[in-house]
Amino acid sequence: MSERYQVTGTTAVEISASIESGIRSAALPPGAALPAVRALAAQLTVSPATVARAYQELRQRGLVVTAGRHGTRVRPRPPVAARRSALRPPPAPGLRDLSLGEPDARLLPPLGAHLAGLAADAGPPVGYSAAGVLPELAEAARERLAADGVPAAELTLTGGALDGIERLLGAHLRPGDAVAVEDPGWANLLDLVAALGLRPIGVPVDDDGPLVGGVGAALAAGARALIVTSRAQNPTGAAVSAGRAEELRVLLAGRSDLLLIEDDHAAELARVPLHPLAGATPAWAFVRSVSKPLGPDLRLAVLVGDETTVARVAGRARVGAGWVSTVLQRLVLSLWRDPAAARLVDDAATSYELRRAALLDALAGHGLAAHGRSGINVWLPVADETSALTALRDAGWAVAPGALYRIAGPPGLRITVSPLDAAEIPALAEAVARAVRPGPPGGFTA
Repeated sequence: MSERYQVTGTTAVEISASIESGIRSAALPPGAALPAVRALAAQLTVSPATVARAYQELRQRGLVVTAGRHGTRVRPRPPVAARRSALRPPPAPGLRDLSLGEPDARLLPPLGAHLAGLAADAGPPVGYSAAGVLPELAEAARERLAADGVPAAELTLTGGALDGIERLLGAHLRPGDAVAVEDPGWANLLDLVAALGLRPIGVPVDDDGPLVGGVGAALAAGARALIVTSRAQNPTGAAVSAGRAEELRVLLAGRSDLLLIEDDHAAELARVPLHPLAGATPAWAFVRSVSKPLGPDLRLAVLVGDETTVARVAGRARVGAGWVSTVLQRLVLSLWRDPAAARLVDDAATSYELRRAALLDALAGHGLAAHGRSGINVWLPVADETSALTALRDAGWAVAPGALYRIAGPPGLRITVSPLDAAEIPALAEAVARAVRPGPPGGFTA
């Protein structure tokens, strides 16, 4: 624990509040170790049970994590804003940042003409009673989903993919329930699961998606929800293949006790075909965001599923946020209808495909077996994340540590290709080769 911060309190509530305050002030930074239960109990002259209850509450809220023999530590990204880290620090001079996982801003469709069109045809203001899903947007979304084989009779909107997943988990599960998630998997999702007080069960992944044996083991361990990334899986680039989808459908058939959630965040940017699991279980949902193809600031996702599941999500929204802005809905619809915007999205998909393939080939030329079947990221298994990250940073490259994306899987690095220019790829591959020792060949497991 930080030498500068002393935990205070005589009750579990006071102790947990003191630790949270330390996290907010950054006196307890991400990864900071907390005292052992008995040591803190002796320091505060309270019972070990009181400290244990405080730690349990912090774990259930996703602020800390128990790391086996390493004790209890602050999570890498706890769900509480730290005053001194609210703003991202400026990048170091000369450092190429490939850690963010964002689309290439140069390839996003421009919004100016569409916003001007909305302003020219604004119509009367929308009131509370008239707000909701615009029928014309719903019709367009259903057409797009039907083209990919996704049934979309029941449909609602959420403020992005993660918002949709949070609403789904909140509608079906309770704190302490187990959720099967990909390992390695989306860091934001792992943080959300922890913040909701849910228990993650890691499912190993290969290039074709979640391993069937891993899903079966998670179900046997009591998972009440399964979250699958359809394509462009973050961080590995995996995409559910036709064969894997069929195997998973057989495994999941009739599981009335399981909520199946599919995340197709890449949408039109993914060049591999979609093989949906939609409808494999009685309770299911398919979420497709517009943020990757159209821009991260467009916080809208289409959510479809069985009648009960969609009704729960839509009903919960009505007593909370209410609806996704109809101005935003009209903007997305305008972009969907614009052939020029569609061409730009297609060009972006081609560009990501070429850059990702070029980096994979360049790494292979140095004897490094990386992964990236689809999307904007490449996953490289390594023997030691810390030494590789440090060496790459010294060489002028910043990539994401695999620890953010892992539960029990072996170490790796995530490299985002979207900021890369083709001419930079050979130098990056050479720097990576110097920085890492090859991880285990094939797949994402040791």
